[in-house]
Amino acid sequence: MTAEATPLLAILAREIRADGPIGLDRYMALCLGHPQHGYYTGRDPFGRSGDFVTAPEISQMFGELVGAWSAAVLSLMSASTPGARPCLVELGPGRGTLMADALRALRASGAAFDLHLVETSPSLRRIQAERLADAAPTFHDTVASLPDAPLLVLANEFFDALPARQFVRTDRGWCERRVGLTDAGDALAFGLDPEPDPRLTAPAREGAVLTLPSQGLAVLRDLGRRLVARGGALLVIDYGHDRPGFGDTFQAVAGHRFADPLSRPGEADLTLHVDFGALARAAGAEGLAVHGPVTQRDFLLALGLAARAERLKARATPDQARAIDAAALRLTDPDPRGMGALFKVLCAGHPALGPLPALPPPA
Repeated sequence: MTAEATPLLAILAREIRADGPIGLDRYMALCLGHPQHGYYTGRDPFGRSGDFVTAPEISQMFGELVGAWSAAVLSLMSASTPGARPCLVELGPGRGTLMADALRALRASGAAFDLHLVETSPSLRRIQAERLADAAPTFHDTVASLPDAPLLVLANEFFDALPARQFVRTDRGWCERRVGLTDAGDALAFGLDPEPDPRLTAPAREGAVLTLPSQGLAVLRDLGRRLVARGGALLVIDYGHDRPGFGDTFQAVAGHRFADPLSRPGEADLTLHVDFGALARAAGAEGLAVHGPVTQRDFLLALGLAARAERLKARATPDQARAIDAAALRLTDPDPRGMGALFKVLCAGHPALGPLPALPPPA
């Protein structure tokens, strides 16, 4: 395989030649977030004209239902932390589509909050600032600068793009997967550390792949400490698995198609399936009440997606009604590879909140 000569390839090659092969977490961080040549730095990757379509882009119903859920939780937060003005936070808001739709439901509820957005892409920040101007959002590069206040945090398709480490089981033990150069030096290639990590001892067959969501867990722990101290909740909606296991889910998407994750560094989206079990365990360890995960299908139907679709169809043309039905089906598709089953919903909140809408009680 010969990598395309993207601007980032030369930067990666220089670093690898100088310091040796890099971990998958470093590779993902550079490909997605490099200040000049990162995938998210200077483009709008969403929608039909981009590389992929997210649930908020499929139908306004998704954001409206998340907004109704948020209004209910903000009411619970006001009861548990009276007198403290909460912050509504979205991590990785994309085009601002989810939040724009959610705000309609939130305004109808009369909920009071300050809006904060965690976004690193300058181009997406401009789109968000224009689209959500009426809500006067405050922008942050990371969760570290969020206010010391009760937080309701929404993370839709955020954790899947956070850098993670991978290890492969060998006859020597678990060796970290690295990204290096081919012998010819003109392309990227996967390799392994020669020495295993002695801290990893999980039994598995040779060749098994173990993913450690290092940055995702760090973000969750940071938010967890804030939520325990000041109140609030984190809602995670993403594709992934809720049972422990081994497997390689590292993938690249460009132009709505899967691509080789090493062939166009900086020009394709890189993601990993979210390990909801790991997030749930980390949230519980911080003292949060963990609700779920449940499938996106169960969550949306419990929030009234079917009724919302019928109300929209009552004012729609026949073509619009068919489009509404198609969108609802796509969001709740129960096929194992459909959005309704593949996408999961997890909430980690302050124990004082009690039961939460459309989610099971904490384990």
